[in-house]
Amino acid sequence: MELDRLEKRIRALQARKAARAATFERVQGIDPTEHEAAVYHAIHADIAADAHTYYNLPGGRGSCKSSFVSLEIVDGIQKDPTGTGSAVVFRRWGSTLRESVFAQIQWAIDALGVSDLWACTVSPMRCTYLPTGAQIIFRGLDDNSKIKSIKPAKGFFRWVWFEEFSELPGENFVRSVMQSVGRGGKPVVFRSFNPPVSLNNWANKFIQQPNEEALTLHTDYTQVPPEWLGGVFLNEAQRIQSLNPKVYEHEYLGIPTGSGGEVFTTLEVREIADEELAMQCYRYVGCDFGFASDPAAVVALSYDRSTETIYFADEIYKRGLSNEALAAEIRAHGLDHVGEPRKNPITGAETAPEQVIYCDCAEPKSVHDLREYGLQARPCIKRPGCVNYRIKWLQKRTLVVDPRRTPNVYREFSQYEYDADKDGNFLPSVPDRDNHTIDAAAYALTILIFNPREGA
Repeated sequence: MELDRLEKRIRALQARKAARAATFERVQGIDPTEHEAAVYHAIHADIAADAHTYYNLPGGRGSCKSSFVSLEIVDGIQKDPTGTGSAVVFRRWGSTLRESVFAQIQWAIDALGVSDLWACTVSPMRCTYLPTGAQIIFRGLDDNSKIKSIKPAKGFFRWVWFEEFSELPGENFVRSVMQSVGRGGKPVVFRSFNPPVSLNNWANKFIQQPNEEALTLHTDYTQVPPEWLGGVFLNEAQRIQSLNPKVYEHEYLGIPTGSGGEVFTTLEVREIADEELAMQCYRYVGCDFGFASDPAAVVALSYDRSTETIYFADEIYKRGLSNEALAAEIRAHGLDHVGEPRKNPITGAETAPEQVIYCDCAEPKSVHDLREYGLQARPCIKRPGCVNYRIKWLQKRTLVVDPRRTPNVYREFSQYEYDADKDGNFLPSVPDRDNHTIDAAAYALTILIFNPREGA
């Protein structure tokens, strides 16, 4: 009897060993390059040769750089029989993980035909390779406490992926993250992002620094099989190219289109999640009047004092609006009240605190009109030299802009450049043109700019 049990255990052990061997042989036969654009094949070979540590992957929209990275991570984990090399995937904001990198890794698992070998969970957010126990862990970098304690179940982080690398605060921040996760062995670090518009942006300058351990590959959608992208994407790219070549170069070709004379070099162009805005405790609204040639511009934003970061939440940008029509637009956008409605204990009516709207003080009649139409409109503060002072104040802050939320804020702030003299030298004074949302933003923050002890 005892001998029978021992033989069964031996047979079971042999079966498991044979199954693991068969699985390993199976994954060894998988070629991820079948699902990667040909432009990435040289990088794949470089990784296989363990030639570099860092892979900088700037590129335009539709360049499939995220697909490439996800395939390399999944394939790399599968082909490690020891299971000691796990992966960690970062984005700046934890709320964006599930719909972006987590979904991308799941896509890669499915594309390679190995869904039966992986188990993915949302809470905690991770994917586990069942044959070895190696894991892909996902983390947002908006909570430092979660980074300091992060570690794989066993081994070390062989694979590190910074998605939307340019969203991060800067080089020192990246270095501190690597100090937390880059222990125990030589990692492979991917840094993928759409290059910011400004040549002076820290991420653009960072990847240009000489580094023998780093390899950089710039890609765009023209290097991807068109059938992978589809007609809708290609038609939209063509439309943008004809309407605005500069925007096309930046968004679709991934080219920093700034001249180096950008007024705002701390511009962070990315998606702003609703959850991210909800974390901000105070909203500011500013209004720059206009009618015929110049538009009326209203900008709503939040300001995080702890990080000195401005988040642009909403805009109004229209010509030909009377002050009455402008007031109606402000109410339609919900910019006339702050926060959730509160119930009056006597009347039972629900009201919300009225939003103060700071306006151009050079137009007192228009400010008065908005007040007559029921808005809490107030004149901004202006002092001698205030234009340059306001610009310098904004230049010291991080400006987070989502082109889908505020397209005109994005256009004006990203294209606002110093004038140059005949020799190409940039002049110190800021130009007074195409700056309607810039003025509105400055008016919105007038209390903080000129009376920093006040406000939220």
